[in-house]
Amino acid sequence: MNPFSSGTRLRDMIRSIRGCKTAAEERAVVRKECAAIRAAVSENDQDYRHRNLAKLMFIHMLGYPTHFGQMECLKSIASPGFPEKRIGYLGLMLLLDERQEVLMLVTNSIKQDLNHTNQYIVGLALCALGNICSAEMARDLAPEVERLLQFRDPNIRKKAALCTIRIIRKVPDLAENFINSAASLLKEKHHGVLLTGVQLCTDLCKVSSEALEYFRKKCTEGVVKVLKDLANSPYAPEYDIAGITDPFLHIRLLKFLRVLGQGDVDTSDCMNDILAQVATKTEPNKNAGNAILYECVATIMSIEDNGGLRVLAINILGRFLSNRDNNIRYVALNMLMRAITVDSQAVQRHRATILECVKDSDASIRKRALELVYVLVNESNVKPLTKELIDYLEVSEPEFRGDLTAKICSIVEKFSPEKIWYIDQMLKVLSEAGNYVKDEVWHALIVVITNASNLHGYAVRSLYRLVQTAGDQEILVRVAVWCIGEYGDMLVNNTGFLDMEEPITVTESDAVDVVETAIKRHSSDLTSRAMCLVALLKLSSRFPSCSVRINDVIVQYKGSLVLELQQRALEFSAIVDKHRNIRSTLVERMPVLDEATYSGRRAGSVPAVVSTSQGAPINLPNGVAKTTSAPLVDLLDLSSDDVPVPSSSGGDFLQDLLGVDLSPSLSQTDTNQAQKRGTDVLLDLLSIGTPPAQSNSSIPEMVSPSDDSKSAINVLEQLSSPSAPAGGVSTPPGSSPMMDLLDGFAPKPENNGPAYPSIVAFESSTLQVTFNFSKQPGNQQTTIIEANFSNKTFDAYTDFIFQAAVPKFLQLHLDPASSDTLPASGNGSISQKLRITNSQHGKKSLVMRIRIGYKSNNKDMLEEGQINNFPRGL
Repeated sequence: MNPFSSGTRLRDMIRSIRGCKTAAEERAVVRKECAAIRAAVSENDQDYRHRNLAKLMFIHMLGYPTHFGQMECLKSIASPGFPEKRIGYLGLMLLLDERQEVLMLVTNSIKQDLNHTNQYIVGLALCALGNICSAEMARDLAPEVERLLQFRDPNIRKKAALCTIRIIRKVPDLAENFINSAASLLKEKHHGVLLTGVQLCTDLCKVSSEALEYFRKKCTEGVVKVLKDLANSPYAPEYDIAGITDPFLHIRLLKFLRVLGQGDVDTSDCMNDILAQVATKTEPNKNAGNAILYECVATIMSIEDNGGLRVLAINILGRFLSNRDNNIRYVALNMLMRAITVDSQAVQRHRATILECVKDSDASIRKRALELVYVLVNESNVKPLTKELIDYLEVSEPEFRGDLTAKICSIVEKFSPEKIWYIDQMLKVLSEAGNYVKDEVWHALIVVITNASNLHGYAVRSLYRLVQTAGDQEILVRVAVWCIGEYGDMLVNNTGFLDMEEPITVTESDAVDVVETAIKRHSSDLTSRAMCLVALLKLSSRFPSCSVRINDVIVQYKGSLVLELQQRALEFSAIVDKHRNIRSTLVERMPVLDEATYSGRRAGSVPAVVSTSQGAPINLPNGVAKTTSAPLVDLLDLSSDDVPVPSSSGGDFLQDLLGVDLSPSLSQTDTNQAQKRGTDVLLDLLSIGTPPAQSNSSIPEMVSPSDDSKSAINVLEQLSSPSAPAGGVSTPPGSSPMMDLLDGFAPKPENNGPAYPSIVAFESSTLQVTFNFSKQPGNQQTTIIEANFSNKTFDAYTDFIFQAAVPKFLQLHLDPASSDTLPASGNGSISQKLRITNSQHGKKSLVMRIRIGYKSNNKDMLEEGQINNFPRGL
């Protein structure tokens, strides 16, 4: 016999497929077998139809297409014999689904089989209908299924109940037709029928409010009686599992009671006694018993209030936490998360056990327990819980430290009873896991320290001690460097010494050593080194004896390849060398930040930008929307968490921006105008003199290539002081002009040279922007800038867009960019031309704020910066 003829037995085909050594051999065997089956189908071979269908089902399970055999299933179903129908229905359930149009052809055959005299054929039809029933079939065959719910044989009633569940899920409108029939199933003695009947009633309640009310009124007492009889039933070997009678029926009945009791006080009262009985009598030593107890707890937590029952349920969950099975502990933690919103006091009793779960070896249990501890914390237990968590932080695994650190910081910040405790706990976290602390956390710590004037000395001394032993924690070093820069004199003089502190002796040289060590560490990043330079500048004023040493450290970074460090070093070195008479004023301590405003803004309750008018949002390319109501604040990043927003002045956002009290330079008239204009600030950022009066306010926007109609964008009142002495403020005799500090923003003679040097306008770890300059002949006021953008990463950037904003004395026009895709690794660049007209040419220098948006690996990115280093004469 041909091994691939239609007469080949199924086992022979399986043996030949399993004997294949490669996938290609298997495909060849399957192709030959499918060809033989197609030939048999075309010849209408009835003798081997059942065998061919069995082969097709095996081939289908291997993942090969078998659609050509679907009609054979229908032919087998139409056959009169039980064996042919059985293989036909099996093929129907495997080879077809409810989306197949050919399924409609079998509806009539199923209807006939549902009315067949042979109960086994009726069972086949119910099984197939329950698996592949579509909405159309459900409507056509629902009356037959409803009739079969009262069939004499319990197996048929069970299958009819399961088929009804499928029907009401497909067509919820048919639910009301089955309510009475389903209620009658709850009186069954056969456990199989009762199990499916309870599930059917549960599903009816979910899709029909009418069914829910009917079962609450008519069936609650009956279901409670069934559960009581089941819980107290004697030993029955056919239903016994681990000494418990039919735990599956237990669980179904508890779930049904949960649905009935939720939101109904009277129904909940009817089931209180039986729930307490199940919770106390069920044996917890076996898995089946634990499953029943868990469902019982879930039901108690879902029905209406009963304090005693809920305490009992939470105690059961507490016992679960002591179980050695990880699955039981995990579900207990999940349920306790829900229970804490209902009865937090009862959950608090198991606090010690929950804390032990935080130290569990299973990562899922650790994470869930930590989330539960977080919601357990309140003002009364914050200190012991935080101590336990910080103690565990010392020995926790690195992959878990991030989540644990974030939770501890959030707890300390939210429930801190006093500032000294807050500072102590945060310093412990920084010393143990400072590298896992997010920026907003240590920013908030600095805000708290600045507001605690009586703790400045204590904080800087504590940080000095910790940085000696935990100098590898980057965030701890940042906070320590900042505090030493601000309060270094308190560290040396032991100012504000508290009784609980241990005596410490620190010299000026020791304080400078800490900052110098931090800036020279190879692991220090750009932010830390920049903060170190600022701290050194401040210490040069605080410690005059170390001024030369400090300047030597700063000078080393004049040639840094990082533009940020190079610029800071050049400016700070100039301040130390040339401007000693005003240095102390420039490096005064930072003003106290508004802690309430900062905390509210982080929580989202205080707007990040204060405005006096309602403005439409600006839709940025990365999907971030900002309003136009306070454009100046947005342009200068004054809405960040680091800058206090005065609540009383409305628009006075620029006070002390340069570390100098600028308010005396405002005249009374200008002050009144500032109050009227809100965010239209009067003060010139880069000069100390009084700016010229402006008659109108402006609304700045970011310029993009699509905004060609807006060629003149005005952002600031002024960005440098006028060169003409009239109307300005004269410099006191014997003092240096203050604008020398900024090296280039004071008025300079016009440079009429033919060429201007290129500059690196912006540079980050991912992007570099270079500007090339040229002038139009005979038009010195207009500068043409060619911007070149280079990608420093290994990923190409798409949807690239460049935007810019300038002060009101400048007019800016952007041409379209050469491309919107920036190749990776500097293998290409994007160029874009800008045209700037300076109405104050020779008096004011160019200043620009830029924003660059792009997508990297389908993730929206946004970078911003301010350009101040334009060549002179532009």
